[in-house]
Amino acid sequence: MCEKVKLYYFNGRGKMESIRWLLAAVGAEFEEVFLETREQYEALSDKALPFCQVPMAEIDGMKLVYNKAILQYIAGKHNLYGKDLKERALIEIYAEGTNGLMEIIMSYPFLPPEEKETHIDVIVEKAKKEYFPFYEKVLRDHGENFLVGNQFSLADVQLLEAILMVEEHSPDVLSDFPKLQDFKEGISDIPTIKSFLQPGSQRKPPPDDKYVESVKSVMHMYNKIAFN
Repeated sequence: MCEKVKLYYFNGRGKMESIRWLLAAVGAEFEEVFLETREQYEALSDKALPFCQVPMAEIDGMKLVYNKAILQYIAGKHNLYGKDLKERALIEIYAEGTNGLMEIIMSYPFLPPEEKETHIDVIVEKAKKEYFPFYEKVLRDHGENFLVGNQFSLADVQLLEAILMVEEHSPDVLSDFPKLQDFKEGISDIPTIKSFLQPGSQRKPPPDDKYVESVKSVMHMYNKIAFN
């Protein structure tokens, strides 16, 4: 029996959420240790955090840090990383693109109230004018159900995550993107993904003030890379 993956992060989305998504997509069980105090974080840093970075994942006897490294390892282990170098490069391009969009969204809860409404406009504008047209074209041009090689991959998981994050701010954001609408429906219907989208799963809700204050308290707000 495989050892359960153990995740170390705050009790919220942030950079860990894409890792939760991918583990859920491949049907891997995981448990979580939530960082709630500065002392807890410093103790973990002394033992297991190169460059004081979280998220951190204990998997296959390793302590992995950096969101991208963890995602690549899980995707490679579970055959969600393409069949050759060309497909892997495309998966990386698409995954990095959605990650860029998600980082813009992840900054929203940490903004002062007077900036939040404008920032939502930025999120929706970038999604509709820059990111979603690109992925719509990819799906239209190759005529398949997935972004790369007509096979489910890391890129598909992250794109669905990004779509749902934007829809939380603008429910009709896909109205002009029929291919992405079909993509969203198809990927959401994959059994492991469908289960993760149900209430009671380990998927985290949109970050609230409690989450923001917890992150600020633990990180002292001087190492933004560690929690964004």
